[in-house]
Amino acid sequence: MTSISTHVLDTSLGKPAAGIPVELAQQVAGEWKALGASATDADGRCKDLPVPDLSVGTVLRLRFTTDGAFFPEVAIVFDVDPAQAHYHVPLLLNPFGYSVYRGS
Repeated sequence: MTSISTHVLDTSLGKPAAGIPVELAQQVAGEWKALGASATDADGRCKDLPVPDLSVGTVLRLRFTTDGAFFPEVAIVFDVDPAQAHYHVPLLLNPFGYSVYRGS
C-alpha cells in the first residue's frame, strides 16, 4: 500500500509551518475527488493523510490553504506508482514564493 505524507516549512522564519490545512484528492475521469483532509502539526508535518487506493498512472493533488500569503493556495499535482511504498512531498513556503520536491 502506498502512503502519502507532507511537511511544510516557512523558509522566511526558518521554522515549521503549523496549522496549514491540507487536502488530498485523486483525479478520477478528469475530476478531482477529495480523499481526506488534515492540517500540519507543530512540527509542520501532516502524518494522517488517508492511504489512497491506487492504480498505475494515478494522479493525486495535495492542496495547501496558505491564506495570508501572496499565494492563497498551493496545489501540487503528481503521478504515483503503486509499486512505490511511500511518497513524501515537502513544501517550502515563504510570503512570496514556494518550492516543492519529492522527499524520502
